[in-house]
Amino acid sequence: MAGGVERLLGAADRFQQARPFLAVPVAVVKKFGDDQAGKHAALLAYYGFLCLFPLLLVFATLLAYTLGHDPRLQEQLIDAAVAQFPVLGTQIEGSIKAIEGSGLGLVVGVLGTLWGGLGIAQSAQDAMNALWAIPRRSRPGFWWRLARGLGFLVLLAGGVVVAAVLAQLAKIGPGPGAALAVAGSLLLNLVLLAVMFQVLSGRWVAWRRLLPGAALGAVGWSVLQTLGVYVLDRQLEQANLIYGVFAVVIVLLSWLYLSAQMLLYAAELNVVLARRLWPRSLFQPPLTGPDRRVLAALAEAEERRPEETVEVRFSTDADR
Repeated sequence: MAGGVERLLGAADRFQQARPFLAVPVAVVKKFGDDQAGKHAALLAYYGFLCLFPLLLVFATLLAYTLGHDPRLQEQLIDAAVAQFPVLGTQIEGSIKAIEGSGLGLVVGVLGTLWGGLGIAQSAQDAMNALWAIPRRSRPGFWWRLARGLGFLVLLAGGVVVAAVLAQLAKIGPGPGAALAVAGSLLLNLVLLAVMFQVLSGRWVAWRRLLPGAALGAVGWSVLQTLGVYVLDRQLEQANLIYGVFAVVIVLLSWLYLSAQMLLYAAELNVVLARRLWPRSLFQPPLTGPDRRVLAALAEAEERRPEETVEVRFSTDADR
């Protein structure tokens, strides 16, 4: 009985290895686990939660100063920006609007954004360096990491602003404006993700190597936003009955964690395709060539000093 199950599993493993349309997704999922990317996603969700509200606060306050003569347009842009995060709900939106225009709110928002934003930027750089298996001794130093982090925050803030404008175009109604807004939103997400992957990685990567993951992430982000409105908002209504005021925090953190996982899966796709890390074996032994390269890179990435060298050797069945 056990032998029959093993033969069946082995046949399924050989089947997926022989077909790239199965082998690539399997390799992406396996590498996600090898890199312990779930832990990186949790950190990204935590720091994202810390910087999200201050970022929106800064956005609302700056709008109050620049568009004080047009409250209607100001409110529309705030609504469009909040809509990028469908879990926020009217309570959070009202809180942001209530303190807009305040100089103290701007100061608090900027400081909060920098604190949480630099945290998410540093965590994102650690995640990308881990995914690309860049040795620790070769990763950027403190000041270069700080510059990359600030650049990441500028991209993030700019993306929220442009997305809000595109959302306003979509509300014009069916026709060229709506179609242009949808296409522009996908293109914006594609460009932003490609640039972010480049900025956050400790080594230069050819742009063509970043496009597959950026495309996957752009589509995934659009799907998450759509599902967020329908599914997560309904879950929030149910959670309010049980958790009360903590429901927003719980559901928002869950949504941010899901978004971070989607981002890291998209980045893993780039690594797998760029380094041809497929097919992977589901049941070892034996290890495939890509299995060995992934495991060797994980060990070599722990080199911390220039004089330190990590060598990896694999024993064969004959050696045991």
